[in-house]
Amino acid sequence: MIDKSILPTEMCGREQWICWREETRNGDTTKIPVDPKIGDFASSTDDRTWSDLETALEYASTGRADGIGFVFTRTDPLVGIDLDKCRDPETGRPDPEAKEIIQRLESYTEVSPSRTGYHVLVHGDLPDGRNRRGDIEMYDQSRFFTVTADHVDGTPMSINERQDALEAVHEEFVAEDDTDDGIDATTGGRRDDSGQNQTLGLEDEELLEKARSAGNGGKFDRLWRGNTSGYDSQSEADMALCCLLAFWTGGNRLQMDRLFRQSGLIRGKWDDVHHADGSTYGEKTLERAIAATDDFYEPTTSTVETSVDTAANTDSDTASPLEAGIAEPSSEGGDRVYLEEKNDLLETRIDELEQTIADQRDQIEQLTAERQQLRSIVDQQESDLEDTTEPPSEKDGDSSSLRTRMKRLWRRS
Repeated sequence: MIDKSILPTEMCGREQWICWREETRNGDTTKIPVDPKIGDFASSTDDRTWSDLETALEYASTGRADGIGFVFTRTDPLVGIDLDKCRDPETGRPDPEAKEIIQRLESYTEVSPSRTGYHVLVHGDLPDGRNRRGDIEMYDQSRFFTVTADHVDGTPMSINERQDALEAVHEEFVAEDDTDDGIDATTGGRRDDSGQNQTLGLEDEELLEKARSAGNGGKFDRLWRGNTSGYDSQSEADMALCCLLAFWTGGNRLQMDRLFRQSGLIRGKWDDVHHADGSTYGEKTLERAIAATDDFYEPTTSTVETSVDTAANTDSDTASPLEAGIAEPSSEGGDRVYLEEKNDLLETRIDELEQTIADQRDQIEQLTAERQQLRSIVDQQESDLEDTTEPPSEKDGDSSSLRTRMKRLWRRS
């Protein structure tokens, strides 16, 4: 139960509330945003799926959602700082780094639903550059925070103006190593071979609107909502959405990551280390999607709205499930990545089919052996019966004839 009297008034009066439900996808637990009005998937970029606080609380009270959440937008002055895996749920003690950040921000702070982290809300403008490093994330738009009203003792009950502190914390704990992996700290754009930054400058909301209204907008919308139908695995669906995002963002890895985390496909696996070089599943998926995409959205080109089909392959309604998961590249480097990905998927499918065939052969052999055994038993019983019984009398003729016919039918089978 949420005690709304604890929540800051500037949040309560805004119609930026949703619900969330915890779901397990492929063994990973994730929080799915829910529209409190109709119970369908909510989007942190579509205000039609938001509601007022009362509606969200009422829906959550029915048990069809696990909690409520608040959506950050460009029109509000709020910034959320998410500190994860930094609180002992038994003792309630924060680790030293989290304690320092909370004290420096000095604004409304509450315990996260997992009870292993904190959410801090401040008034301010989020500095440019990356917004996430390790277990620290900062958001000011196109993202929702779970809200518990589990206020941390000793912190303010109000959301305070903390621009200087926000910039200092961002610089020290988030903005380090911004130049890693060829990502520019200021624009977040990808670098081409000449070292020039490429960025389209599309805001998240504008990008999503364009993607949904494009020629294959239906495909994008299904993937965005977490619908994996038409794909053999969620990993293929993840790759398909990332290829579409690569097209629309111009290969902006930071924006791609930020947007993917808002989609219905996000799951805990995204941040799991899956590779020997220490990269996560999400990082590697983004890297492959960018490498496999050679055609990017160009705002100055009149036909770009339909050219996305080339970058993201054909729609999954008409393409094979295997091919629909990977964008068809044209560059040499992208072609290599594409072929490697496709080859891996084909090998996996072949292994699965070979195992299925082997299992079916084992079943056939077992059934054949059982049939032969039963036939031998029946033949032996009939032989024993013929040796021990007298010739049938006239009244037994019909019964003997019946046994003979049944024997013939069995042997024919």
